[in-house]
Amino acid sequence: MNPFSLEGRRALVTGANTGIGQAIAIALGRAGAEVLCAARSSAAETVALTGRARELRLDLSDPMAAQDLFAREAIDILVNNAGIIRRADAVDFSEADWDEVMDINLKAVFFTCQAFARAVFARGSDGKVVNIASLLSFQGGIRVPSYTASKHGVAGLTKLLANEWAERGINVNAVAPGYIETNNTAALRSDPERNRAILERIPAGRWGKACDIGEAVVFLASPAAGYIHGAVLNVDGGWLAR
Repeated sequence: MNPFSLEGRRALVTGANTGIGQAIAIALGRAGAEVLCAARSSAAETVALTGRARELRLDLSDPMAAQDLFAREAIDILVNNAGIIRRADAVDFSEADWDEVMDINLKAVFFTCQAFARAVFARGSDGKVVNIASLLSFQGGIRVPSYTASKHGVAGLTKLLANEWAERGINVNAVAPGYIETNNTAALRSDPERNRAILERIPAGRWGKACDIGEAVVFLASPAAGYIHGAVLNVDGGWLAR
């Protein structure tokens, strides 16, 4: 048996329409999983690239949006990737921006995990949860207070759920991406000074690719990671080690 194979497993990836979420879906499909690509806008491109996949419209600005999903879909692997960011100085940051980010990035993650676990326990099977954390699960950053708070929360929540669910057959872990080449980082990469400063801090000497995150998720979702619980895996080219 290939310990990295996901044959016979069904995965749900939130925020699968673009960027890191799309790369995760593609990697899971390549490893043999059937993938449900969830997003609030069309994930048709991801479905086409993934192979054994289908699309689901899911708007996690309502943190309870996935409550009934797992009763309809027998999902073995849950990847909580959907997230947003809002930028402003802390003294100017609005309540609306705080609540919107926290609802999607943290509250929805918890209640989606909860609904998934209830379904897994009810059918007496096992499961894998991989949450997408961030370098800002460990660092403060600037001008992103709600994002930083939410990603610190994701790291802590990952550990708490692992403590409660490990002996019941669910592995809960997280991946913390570093600086990745996506649409969200295009402005940073196009700024010569910021791009140079970032690259100088990364021991690997390059920006990460979305597929780097996808393959890390495949590992944590696979039988090869069966004894890993509550880990937050940094996929950052060595940024945090610097």
